[in-house]
Amino acid sequence: MPSGEAGSGGPGAEPPVSGRGGVGESPAGPTTTGTEADADAESEAEAADGAGGDAGTEAAAEAKPQLSEAAAELAAQKIERERIARRKAEREAPVEAGAKLSGTAADLLAAVRAVESGAKPPAVFDAPPAPRRPEPAPAPTPARTPTPAPTPAPAPQAMAPAQSHPTPSPDAVQAIRTVLARGGAPETLAPQTFAALGEDAAAQLAESPWRLLAVAGVRPTQADGFARALLGAEATGPGDERRAAALVGWLLAQAAAKGHTVLEAPTLESALAQYGVPDPAEALEAAVGEGAALAFEEPVGPPVGEDEEQPARILVGLEGSAMAEESLAEGLARLANTFTDPADWDKAATGTGAELIRAAAGHGLVTHTGGEAARAEPRALLAAAREFGLRACLAAHAPAEGSVTVAGLLAGAEGPGRDADGQFALDLLIVLDAPQLDVETAAALVESVPDGARLVLSGDPAVLGSAGAGRVFADVLAARACPQLVSRIPDPGPIGELVSGVGVGELNQVDAPGKEVVIVPVRDAGEAVHRTVQLVAESVPRAFGIPADAVQVITPGHGGPAGTRALNAALKERLNPGPGRFGGFDPGDRVVHVPSAGRALPARVVSADAQGLHLAGAAGARIVVPKERVESQVRHGWAVTAHQAVGSRWPAAVVVLPGDAAQALSRDWVYTAFSRAERHLSVVHGVDQALPRAVAEVPAKPRTTRLAGLLQALVASAAEPR
Repeated sequence: MPSGEAGSGGPGAEPPVSGRGGVGESPAGPTTTGTEADADAESEAEAADGAGGDAGTEAAAEAKPQLSEAAAELAAQKIERERIARRKAEREAPVEAGAKLSGTAADLLAAVRAVESGAKPPAVFDAPPAPRRPEPAPAPTPARTPTPAPTPAPAPQAMAPAQSHPTPSPDAVQAIRTVLARGGAPETLAPQTFAALGEDAAAQLAESPWRLLAVAGVRPTQADGFARALLGAEATGPGDERRAAALVGWLLAQAAAKGHTVLEAPTLESALAQYGVPDPAEALEAAVGEGAALAFEEPVGPPVGEDEEQPARILVGLEGSAMAEESLAEGLARLANTFTDPADWDKAATGTGAELIRAAAGHGLVTHTGGEAARAEPRALLAAAREFGLRACLAAHAPAEGSVTVAGLLAGAEGPGRDADGQFALDLLIVLDAPQLDVETAAALVESVPDGARLVLSGDPAVLGSAGAGRVFADVLAARACPQLVSRIPDPGPIGELVSGVGVGELNQVDAPGKEVVIVPVRDAGEAVHRTVQLVAESVPRAFGIPADAVQVITPGHGGPAGTRALNAALKERLNPGPGRFGGFDPGDRVVHVPSAGRALPARVVSADAQGLHLAGAAGARIVVPKERVESQVRHGWAVTAHQAVGSRWPAAVVVLPGDAAQALSRDWVYTAFSRAERHLSVVHGVDQALPRAVAEVPAKPRTTRLAGLLQALVASAAEPR
C-alpha cells in the first residue's frame, strides 16, 4: 500500500502495509478513550455483555436510547404489532422443557411456567437487610434522548410533514417534577421520564424509585441515591425486590445496546451480584415471576434419547426483543413454507445474477451474500422480476439509486404501499444491507410480506452489525433454512483487493499504481486532524478531480481529539466557515440527520426559521427538524463514524485512525470503513501495529440471540410428516 499524501508524487520509500490488521468499533460501539458507543448515541453503553464477560461493570458509561422506529414507522407498523400481541396472548402452553433441570435453572423455569399459567411464584426473599442511613442522592446526568423525527418523502422538494408526538399533560409533568425533586434528581429529567414511563410515571417512581433506571443515562448508583432520598427508612437496601427487578430490566437494556436480544441466566446473575444484590438467583427468579423479563429454555447440543437428559441453558430477555424474535422466526418460516408458485425464469437467468434469479424463481425465502460489486445481482433480479410482470421492490438501509429505504417502506412514505390487510402490495421484496436489520425492524418488515410472496435478504456478512438488538442476517444464514447464494463477483481494483483481504483477517500490501490506496502516517491526533483537512480540501480534489463534498471522512468515534466533533469543526472552518447561527449550523453545512438509533441520513443545511432547521436530503427531499430536536438529531457530516457510513459509498474516503482508538479496532470496523471508498482511499494512520493486529485477531463481538434456534425448530417442524 503506497504511503504519503494523495497526489503528492514525492520521492522516497513508501512503507508497505503487510501482515494482518484492523480498526474497530464493536457492534454496539467502541469503549476506549476518544471513541463513543454508537454512531447515533451520545453516551457509551454500560452493558451486561452476555458473551464478553464485562457484564454489569460500573466502569462502562451511560446507556444509549433504544428507539427502534421513528414515530411515523410505529404508526405504519400498528397491524404487525397487533399480530405479535395476539400471538403472545394466544400462547397457552408454557415454555417447552425438553430436559430435566435442577437447581437454579429448575427454579427459574418454574417461575416462567407460573407466570404463563397465571400464578405468582411464592416469595423467595429473606428478610431484607437493615436500611442504611439516607445519603444525598447523586444527581442523574440528564441524557439527550433522541426523539423520532419526520421521515423525508421521496419526492424532490416535498416538505416532510410534522409528526404528532404524545404530549404529556401539564399535571403529569408537574407530578413527575415533584417526585424528582423530592428524590434529589434534576427536574429537567421530567420529559425523558414521561417518555420512558408514560402518564403515570410519578406514581411508578413513588412506588419504586428504581424505575428511574428506565430513563436513558441514569445509572444504578444514581437510582440508589434517588431511592434513599425518596423513601428514607423504607429503602431496604441492595436486596430490595423492587431494586432487583429494575436492575434486571436495566441490565437487559444495556445488553440490547450491545446487540444481545437475551442473556444467559448465569451472566445476568453475575451482573446482579456486582451491583450488590445478595441472592442474584432468587432475585432473577422473582423478576421473571413479576414479569420484568421473560425466560426461555434452549436445548444445547444434538437431541438425545428419551431416557437421557437434554442439556439446556436458560436465557432471559426483555419482552419487546423476545416477542419480535419469535415473530420474525414465524414470519420467515411462513414465507419459506407458504410459497407454492415456483416459476420458470430460465430465459432471464443469464449473465449477472443468473444463479440468484433461478433461486428466487423457485423459493419464497433466499439469502444472498457478497461485497459491494455483488449488489448488481439483486438489481438484476429486480429487473427480471419486473420483466415477468411481478410487483417487485428493492429496499436498502441508506438512500440509494433505484431503491427505497427500509424505514421509508415501513412508514409508507416510499414503496408500493399496503393492501387492505395491511401487507405490502408486492410479489417480491429484495432487501439490501440485510446485516443492518435489527430484530424489531426485521419482524415488522417480514410480517408485512404477504403469503406466497418472495423475500430475498442480501448483504455483506463482514460489515458492522445492526445498531439495534439482534444479528438477523447472520442468524438466518446460520439456521440454513433456505437457499443461500454466495456471489462470485469480486470487488474490483486495489481497494477491492485490500478489503477482501481484511474480510479474511489479512491486511495485505496491495499494488496501487494510480494511488487508489494511500497511507498517511501521523504521530499524534493534532497531526491527524491537520492532514485530514489537507487531504479533503486539497490533495484528493487536486489528484483525482473529486470535489471536497464527495470525500467522506470516517473515524472510530465522536469524542477525542480526532473524533467526529474535532474533525468536523476543523473541516467546517476550512470548507464552510460561519458563525453557526442556526444552533451551530450554517447554510451549506454537510450534516447527518439521525431521526432514530441506527439511521443516519446525509443532508445539507438549507435554512432555519420558527419551524426548525431545514435540510436538503437525498434526491432533494426536504426535511424540517424541529428546533428542540436539532441538538440530538443533527450532526455535522464531513466526518462520520463507520456505523453512520454503513450502507453508503463515496468516490473517496479518508479513514482516520488516531492513536487513542487502538483498543477500539476490530476487523468488521476496518472492513466497513475501508469499503466505503469507490475510487480512492486514504488512511491517516496513527495506530502503528494495532491495525494489522486487530484485523487478524479481533473479530466482531458475538451477540446472544435466539433467532437461529427458533427458525431451525420451525423449519424442522414443518418438514415432519403429519
